[in-house]
Amino acid sequence: MSQGTLPDLAEALTSVAREINTARDLDAVLQTIVEATARSLQGVDHVGITLAHSNREMETKAATDDFVLQLDRIQYELGEGPCVHAMETSKVVIVENAKDDPRWPRFMKPAVELGLRSQMGLRLYADSQTLGGLNMYSTTVDSIDPGLEHLAELFAQHASIALGRAQREDHLHEAISSRQLIGQATGIIMERYSLNETRAFDYLLRVSSHSNIKVRDVARELIDKANQNA
Repeated sequence: MSQGTLPDLAEALTSVAREINTARDLDAVLQTIVEATARSLQGVDHVGITLAHSNREMETKAATDDFVLQLDRIQYELGEGPCVHAMETSKVVIVENAKDDPRWPRFMKPAVELGLRSQMGLRLYADSQTLGGLNMYSTTVDSIDPGLEHLAELFAQHASIALGRAQREDHLHEAISSRQLIGQATGIIMERYSLNETRAFDYLLRVSSHSNIKVRDVARELIDKANQNA
């Protein structure tokens, strides 16, 4: 499985890095990464990026084509396969001669029937936290070139950076949104019960503790009811 030339690879990686540093949304950046990976690594015909949610659900966030979506979906539904294994227990998983691979038989049978011949899955992570996986499928070759793993890891690192950045931004936006909700709800309580800000906030905390509901959600419910009664 010969690879693209070094200038081509360097250009592809530079292009991906440029995309990450622009203001484009995460989906657009990840789509650029999967397309650049498929274009740059010869023998890799189909590429996808899986996002691992905190509730252990998995979602394909970018894919070069429907083939990726089909094989990803099979692995998610079965809870097994190279993609799942790479994210859960191993940094890299390689499948060669897929029709003869005895691992994950419930996945391999339908995958081979769809045309899978070889596959590589790489875990995407930041600070030891699994973010997802970079999944590469081949329908044209049975073996993985020894140099492919190193090159694939370069694209995986870019995907990890993009996912990590998006996660940090999401947390920041959530924190800002929560602060705004709580501030608005505190204001409602202050007016309704003639309390100062500290006592109004303490009231929110008590409701949250007694109901076992997050303060943010208590605040949102209070605001929604206030709006309905307005």
